[in-house]
Amino acid sequence: MLVLEDGQTFEGRPYGALGETLGEIVFNTGMTGYQETLTDPSYHRQIVVMTAPHIGNTGVNDEDDESRRIWVAGYVVRDPARRPSNWRATRSLEEDLEAQGIVGISGIDTRQLTRILRTAGVMRAGIFSGENLPGDDALVAKVREAAPMAGAHLADEVSADEAYEVPAVGEEVAHVVAVDLGIKAMTPAQMAERGIRVTVVPATASAGDILDRDPDGVFFSNGPGDPAAAERAVATLREVLDARVPFFGICFGNQILGRALGYGTYKLQFGHRGINQPVMDRTTGKVEITAHNHGFAVDAPLEGESASPHGYGRVRVSHVCLNDDVVEGLECLDVPAFSVQYHPEAAAGPHDASYLFDRFLDLMKGARQ
Repeated sequence: MLVLEDGQTFEGRPYGALGETLGEIVFNTGMTGYQETLTDPSYHRQIVVMTAPHIGNTGVNDEDDESRRIWVAGYVVRDPARRPSNWRATRSLEEDLEAQGIVGISGIDTRQLTRILRTAGVMRAGIFSGENLPGDDALVAKVREAAPMAGAHLADEVSADEAYEVPAVGEEVAHVVAVDLGIKAMTPAQMAERGIRVTVVPATASAGDILDRDPDGVFFSNGPGDPAAAERAVATLREVLDARVPFFGICFGNQILGRALGYGTYKLQFGHRGINQPVMDRTTGKVEITAHNHGFAVDAPLEGESASPHGYGRVRVSHVCLNDDVVEGLECLDVPAFSVQYHPEAAAGPHDASYLFDRFLDLMKGARQ
């Protein structure tokens, strides 16, 4: 049974582990890349609904994981593949779900469910499987007791326990300290390909911990939870901005920059999740197809330049979502900092926005000069 907070229920077949799970239910519009979605730490405590009807056909391999485990709280698909068919597959998707204890459900009308979430907004939900399940009223009550995503501080739960290093590929041209708020493996890999040595530090790292490593730049990663609850990360970033060390943030890192500059954040009705979201880069006028995974956004003026409420000079919205005008990027004009709400490191794709890592490298070179 899939049970929504508003009392609606769906009956299907178990997919993955048997048991029960609770979380915020969201939908992902990507037609490929389910392995990367499942292992993205930003989905911690979320039940993910795949809008693509056929999931699992390419199986699972050992190369495409974005982190050390599957992070989704639960998984909802319409038609799971009966068997994987791909030369890179080493096991089926359901085998991975079972092995990692991820409770899922299949065989339900995910199109109907997506329409509900687009109309009513994302909400708490639960998946329950096994024998002798209690009645619907009891299951709905259990779902309503679950913690909401608003106000949740989750970065510490997904971050690395200790620092580690990703060496530059070829000649080293810069050193970046990346704060792991839920980082995906492809992010330091993209930097390393550009000759950047990356030191990844836990979410609990202080500004002193970061700056004592004498970085050419500082990076804040994607991650789960409500940016309004991330007071420590915001305070840390302000110290980095005060030190005028070049900064780049992705997704949660964009929201943290927004708050550090003094802007607010808010929860989106149903969020942006998928690999097919159109974003305009206002610097070039180019429209990019991009990968998204966020349920919160920055509340900053869309037109022209605005003054940072916390005194960091002029700021402009550098990128905007063409579906709903949500802020998709910030650029500081008086301190060396910028960020984007989406994922330029996207795996399985698209790769339209990978130039942003080059922009970060140019920012660091310019600051050094």
